[in-house]
Amino acid sequence: MIGLDDIRGARERITGRVARTPLVSSATLSARLGAQVYLKLELFQKTGSFKVRGAFNKVLSIPEKQRGRGLVAVSGGNHAQAVAYVGRRLGLPAVILMPQATPRNYIEATRGYGAEVVLVPNAAEAFEKVAGYESQGWTSIHPFDDPLVMAGQGTVGLEIVEDVPDVTDVVASIGGGGFIGGVATAVKSLNPGVRMWGVETEGADAMSKALAQGKPVQLSTITSIARTLGAPSVSAGTLALAQKHLESVTVVPDTEAVSALRFLLERAKVLTEPAASCTLAAADRLRDRFRPDSLVVLVLCGGNTGVDDVCGYRM
Repeated sequence: MIGLDDIRGARERITGRVARTPLVSSATLSARLGAQVYLKLELFQKTGSFKVRGAFNKVLSIPEKQRGRGLVAVSGGNHAQAVAYVGRRLGLPAVILMPQATPRNYIEATRGYGAEVVLVPNAAEAFEKVAGYESQGWTSIHPFDDPLVMAGQGTVGLEIVEDVPDVTDVVASIGGGGFIGGVATAVKSLNPGVRMWGVETEGADAMSKALAQGKPVQLSTITSIARTLGAPSVSAGTLALAQKHLESVTVVPDTEAVSALRFLLERAKVLTEPAASCTLAAADRLRDRFRPDSLVVLVLCGGNTGVDDVCGYRM
């Protein structure tokens, strides 16, 4: 488990290296949901998602002489770009193991930050190959199952409470569970009455299945278009945080995530990933749980959607 002191320490460590992202009110969404709605625009973070917060905190926690040959990570999405960016900023080589089905824009962006991309058949095989790099002196940065990574992601929660001190509800999406675990720890440590609502998409619902069975469950395949939610399983640690802090996890179909993506683009003028727009889709389903005086924050955690992908989405 991580605590508030860990998250505050992470903020001290990464300040000046990451952006403090805007949190804005939305009259349109407030009318739609019957509450006072805010958007945490984490998609404006460096590399387009929250992932750099955790990656920086992890690497900066390691003394320079102990960082080894460089950084290695497994990711088919935003974590890849974050680790590549952190490596470049800190002068460390980075190798990213990516599934062959990774969208072209993620591969190109990761290489653009200076990392070596190694394509492998699938995520499971990618994780298996990490041990070989570690044995050769590379430092592995896990996308979610690491207390330092989770503490870095939790700095988003500190910003939410500072910007909306009376927040009543926070809606955030779940991949492996490290992000929502860190954010929930920060938010509920500062304001225990806040309700944390998790969101997944059908076909990328490892946390909801784990909560139902009381233990991590391995997904045989990821079928959702929300690829950045596509962790094959959550960890025991992130499951424990979800059990402790979350009201529930709402699972929405891709069609609703895409419809919400389109609405956010047209009305809020932000282009999210389905992995972020699904928070609005879930909030629609949770509308009856909000009151007119509720202060609801939707966390838009990433915006690395390729133009080709957007044009190919079907409602």
